[in-house]
Amino acid sequence: MNILGKILENKRSELKELRSRALPSPPPLRPLELKRGPGEPLRLICEFKRRSPSAGPLSDALSLEERVQRYEENGASAVSVLCDREFFAGGFEDLGRAYLATNLPLLAKEFVIDEVQLDLARAYGASLVLLIVRCLDDRALEALARGARERGLVPFFEVASVEELRRALDLGADYIGVNARDLDTLKMDAARAEAVLAAMPDSVVRAHFSGIKSAEDVSALLKGPADAALIGECLMRQADPSELLASFARAARGAVD
Repeated sequence: MNILGKILENKRSELKELRSRALPSPPPLRPLELKRGPGEPLRLICEFKRRSPSAGPLSDALSLEERVQRYEENGASAVSVLCDREFFAGGFEDLGRAYLATNLPLLAKEFVIDEVQLDLARAYGASLVLLIVRCLDDRALEALARGARERGLVPFFEVASVEELRRALDLGADYIGVNARDLDTLKMDAARAEAVLAAMPDSVVRAHFSGIKSAEDVSALLKGPADAALIGECLMRQADPSELLASFARAARGAVD
């Protein structure tokens, strides 16, 4: 079984415990500004995660609160928070802590297979929730997208191919990200990601997920159709991400500096 299969198998085993949780009252939703107009900066979605299957343990030099505050101070437009416990050492409680530490909108980065995860994402302060298209059949994807919208959440569809892009668009997707990392093999494929990004219509928020390591990578995305880039591992490897993120933010403003 590949890593994605293991994650989903574990996620199914977690559902009973997730359903038993008492939820806090949902806080106010935060506005989203991730679509860029002509000449505007690339939006940066900066991620908090303690570890990942591909990278192993990441820096714990800063607390969650300190790190997301550094993100806000140095150019992030939104914060992504890993909510998976077993493989990423995260949790929905991290989402709640991030909500209290920053004024930025939050993306609940989770392997969503059940509406209870939508309830948790909303209760702990997310404005967006990730829906990974390859993890869900058409019926489940439609139900979860509808459930997210009913809760006031924006579904952020993650795709890895033009066929998955079509499935997301058929459900009225407004936010779509292409993952440059193959979730089955964990290998990067920048050319595939660029092709899928180019196929996205102008009407949606187009995001590039994974693989950003340098200001040069950000500059390259700025020249293309992407509205936003999700940046995680390279920031989480830094004891303090401030300097690196500030360089990314300068690159993201390249068209207007």
